[in-house]
This record gives sequence, C-alpha cells and structure tokens, in this order.
Amino acid sequence: MKYLLLLFICCSLLGYGQQSDFKSINFNKADSIALKYKGASLKNLPVLTHKLTTHLATDVEKFRAIYTWVSTNIENDYNSYVKTKKYRSKFSKDRAAFLEWNYNYTPEVFKNLVANKKTACTGYAYLIREMAILANIECEIVDGYGRTATVSLSKDSQPNHSWNAVKLNNIWYLCDATWSAGKILLDDGIPKFKSEYYDGYFLGAPELFIKNHYPLQSKWSLLKNTPTFAEFISGPLVYKEAYNWNMAPIYPECMYLATTKNESLTFNLQMLNNEFLENLSLTLNSKTSKEEVKIETNTNNKTCSLTYSFEKTGLYDVHLRINEDIIATYVVKVKRNK
Repeated sequence: MKYLLLLFICCSLLGYGQQSDFKSINFNKADSIALKYKGASLKNLPVLTHKLTTHLATDVEKFRAIYTWVSTNIENDYNSYVKTKKYRSKFSKDRAAFLEWNYNYTPEVFKNLVANKKTACTGYAYLIREMAILANIECEIVDGYGRTATVSLSKDSQPNHSWNAVKLNNIWYLCDATWSAGKILLDDGIPKFKSEYYDGYFLGAPELFIKNHYPLQSKWSLLKNTPTFAEFISGPLVYKEAYNWNMAPIYPECMYLATTKNESLTFNLQMLNNEFLENLSLTLNSKTSKEEVKIETNTNNKTCSLTYSFEKTGLYDVHLRINEDIIATYVVKVKRNK
C-alpha cells in the first residue's frame, strides 16, 4: 500500500553565518539607495561606493546596498562565460598556460564590465569584492564549481564559477551576485540574459551553498566537514527555491537511488531556520504518469523525514516541493521484488 509518513527528528544545527542572523535589520533603506543609483556609472568606483554606503549605519546594510546594486545593474555575459569555459577546457592540463591567457584576457573583461555593465561570474565577484573593500568590509572571491540542472559536472570538470565570502561582525558569510542577478534564457536558440533579482543567494546558509557551490579551497565552504568533490557532484539537485525556504536535503546523499516495489524510501530535509513548513509534498514523474502526493504535518522540529512506498516499478524523477516550489530532485529506479 502506498503511504507517506512525516517524522520529525531533533538534530543539531551548525552555527555558521546566514541571512537570518540579521533578521532584526530592515534592508529597505539599503535597497532603496541601490535603486536610487540604478544605472550609475562604474567609471568612478570609489564615488559610487560612497554614494551607496555613506548613509547606512551598519556594515551589513552597506554590503546589502552594494550587493543589490551589482545584482540589479550588471548583465550576465553568456558569451564571456562560454569563451572562458572554452579556454579552461583547452588548457585543462596546462594550468600555467590558462593563467597566462586569463591574465591577458582580464583587462578585456573589466573594460567590458565598466563600459557595458556586462560580465561573467568572475566579474561579478571581482566587483563585489572591490566595492566591499572600498567600504572597509573584508571580502574574498571564492573560485570553484557551480552545479545546476543544466550544468553537468564530472570528476574531470574544470572550475566554472566564482562567488564571494564576506566578513560581517567577525563572521564569514557566502553570497552569489551572479545567480542573484537573473538567468540565461534561450530565445530562438540564442542565449539572452533576463534580469530577475533573487534574494536567496544573499548571505545564504553554508549548508545550502555546499549543495550547488563547491569551493576549490575547502575553508570557503564555511563548514566543519566539507564533503568531497565526488560527494558534491553525486548529490541531489538543489534549486534556488530551497534558499527561499531555508530547507536543505541531507539524506539520501546521492541523487540516483534504487529501491524495490512497496519498500519504504526516506528523504530527510534540514530546516535551517527552524521554522516548520506545512505544505510539503512529493511530485513523482515517470514516462507514463505524473503524481503529486500531499503530506499532512503534525509537529515542528529541525529535521523532517518524508517516507514513501512506491506501488509500481519504473524510473521516477522525485521532486521535493514546498507549495509550488521544487526545492530538490532525486531520480529513483523502482525494481520488482525478488
């Protein structure tokens, strides 16, 4: 018989920085200042940074104004990303040659950034860092791997993404202005950038960041125990909506799963802000059907477990949902009982 069971298990949360640390601060003033200077020139970065931050009292508000401005004024340059990716692949076995090419290419990247307000991820991260430093806020560029539904990674993949770590109140936080800025859409086969600010990547929880951001230097995971790269690329797909709800899948650790008909399969989610969400469900997609399974909730705690028993054999995309938002995806092969 098919059934769903929602259990709640106490677990300890790691005390690393995330946006909820600043829930007492209203970012409306910082955001309104960023909006006031929409379209401002990048040719005098110290002046722009001063305008964005001078009337704000705290470092987190100053950084918020910088982050919001960059994320809402800079266009993601897909062609620059493709060009860099091409040369990363070309020089995959010759790091010195790639660094030389990158060194010579960098002036072109930042000339384009200043003139046209277009750049790839490294340009976003560079601009965030430089403006933060001008505001006397410690900030670093983090290089590594970004994983999405459209980016396939393997153990031989080259680093493909950059983001930032920022120090606020003596605590390090993570953010990704590139992914906050919008998305690349295909228009008649031509990639085009759609500006669409998303707040979830601003000071996101490290436990979530590690699901789709893997740093080359493990210290920038901000976790006590950084997973291996193999564990990172084999994990479930985690979408931006997970950041909005502060929910991180923690079990199973692998995206591709196998089970047998009528055998229970459990999915564990960690509630990073300790707020229980009632409208949890699973969507099961196979070649022949699509089914949404609603869940009744009983209790509130830091981890929830969704246990499901498959009635039919087949290959299923299993989407974990909150309301209409898909936060994570697993692929489950259901076999016959022996």
